[in-house]
Amino acid sequence: MSMSEESKPAKVRKGDGRRERGNRTGFTTGACSAAAAKAATLGLLNSEVADSVVCRLPNGSEVSFAVTDGYVEEVAGLAHAVIVKDAGDDPDATHGAHMTADVRILKHRAGEVLLKGGFGVGVVTKDGLGLEVGGPAINPVPRRNIIDNVRAVAGELLDHDGLEVTISVPLGDEMAKKTLNARLGILGGISILGTTGIVRPYSTAAFRASVVQAVDVAAKQGQTTVIFTTGGRTEKFAMRQLPELDESCFVQMGDFVKAAFTSAVKREFPKVYVGAMVGKLTKMCQGLSVTHAWKAEIDRDILAESAEEVGAPAELVEEIRAAETARFAAEKLSILGLTVAFHRALAGKAIRSLKTCYPGNYHLSILVCDFEGQFICRLEEDEIL
Repeated sequence: MSMSEESKPAKVRKGDGRRERGNRTGFTTGACSAAAAKAATLGLLNSEVADSVVCRLPNGSEVSFAVTDGYVEEVAGLAHAVIVKDAGDDPDATHGAHMTADVRILKHRAGEVLLKGGFGVGVVTKDGLGLEVGGPAINPVPRRNIIDNVRAVAGELLDHDGLEVTISVPLGDEMAKKTLNARLGILGGISILGTTGIVRPYSTAAFRASVVQAVDVAAKQGQTTVIFTTGGRTEKFAMRQLPELDESCFVQMGDFVKAAFTSAVKREFPKVYVGAMVGKLTKMCQGLSVTHAWKAEIDRDILAESAEEVGAPAELVEEIRAAETARFAAEKLSILGLTVAFHRALAGKAIRSLKTCYPGNYHLSILVCDFEGQFICRLEEDEIL
């Protein structure tokens, strides 16, 4: 390298900041909402909101959260608490959100815990999300987690009265504009999400590197099988299907399909499994190397064609082609008793796509589960290739 080259300032690429991030985990909107709700409930009981609260996450761990802006209005029977969301090393649109809970006594409604969405929490306007149309965009796992944390401390109060818990997010309407919510039919705010309570930096270079590292570890331990899953729920599902395999065989690839498969091919694994649900499965059919929602939309044509192949009526096929989520297709086809056939059709397309994108001397199988992590089907490559 010449002196002139050495003296030039290093080029800073747009993505360098992201690549420098670490693997520090953060907390989901659901976990922060549950912590705020618990803090407010305790405040209602103790006539004062504490400056920290220990919350049980959906994964069973106990985490201490700092509480801000806590107060109690005793005459109104109301307590208010805020948890500022920390998304760890993968800040998203909701990083820094003030996850707010207002808990109010419902006189003479013994045992009732009513969960509502306030300002900044989206309202569901379309089918296909597994949520009630017209209700708040609070997903089932965080919904249970919020209510469980409130019940855990409400104690004797619930013997005679109930509690109304309202989750709100100041500026949530603005944050939502940076998400896919509006296109999914969630209007006016963000979604309350999270199946474990923990945010892992799936979109960072550090996580991609950890996928490669996990494959290397499995290979070095002499494993001949690797199972790629898209997250914690699909991993638990795959582990139930393949109990004979060592834990080191299971690798959460997140959205990094290319990193996972190129590593498996390089390490010459003879057997590769993929565990997925309908959305990520469809993106694998598309041949995407990264399946993150920001990278590309779901290809509705693939969903519609698969529905048509398994005998869905023409009108439904067109509804699926126009819908915004893969879940819409899955739920509509379930009503017709076409769940297994539809997911097998998608799995077949995914196998062809993956084997084309990542050729190698390995046998590929796909395990498909539903949104609750329950088995739908298993497809082997030699059934279709």
